[in-house]
Amino acid sequence: MLIALALCVDSLVVSTTSSFRSKMAFRRGLLMAVVFAFFQGLFPLLGALLGAAFKDVVAAVDHWIAFGLLLAVGGKMIWDALFAKEDDKVLDVTSFGTMCVLGIATSIDAFVVGIGFGLDSTLSQTLFTVAVIGVATFIVSLAGWYLGKRNVPVPEKIAGVVAGVVLIGLGVYTLLEHTVL
Repeated sequence: MLIALALCVDSLVVSTTSSFRSKMAFRRGLLMAVVFAFFQGLFPLLGALLGAAFKDVVAAVDHWIAFGLLLAVGGKMIWDALFAKEDDKVLDVTSFGTMCVLGIATSIDAFVVGIGFGLDSTLSQTLFTVAVIGVATFIVSLAGWYLGKRNVPVPEKIAGVVAGVVLIGLGVYTLLEHTVL
């Protein structure tokens, strides 16, 4: 659940901002939540398939790879939260094509995390985790639409830093579990 919440922080921020800027109707907010959940679930599954394909090759160092990937994604989330500049371009966020682009953009980190799943988890564990990520993203994105509709600001920097710290913490735990514990 922590991984799911950490990965869908960007979906929350994007859906809130999109709803606030465009005043999108509920049906479009629902569609955005479905699109975000689809990609946020698909990308870690694809990453896990890639990780599983190379599992035997990297079995001795898979915990280091998982740690490195989580450290990199978590560090990037923290960096983006603290130092990224907001893009001034105005997109038509109510179009399906734009929603798909945003869904893919917010799911790249999930692909990388999914590689770690493929290296360190069974297929059933991965499928369960992917389902949790998809459901959590749907709920969080729909909540983001609602918050944007109500003009409630989402603290992007705090959310990004917390999500990054959670992923780094999970990476450290994975490393310690395989080397010390």
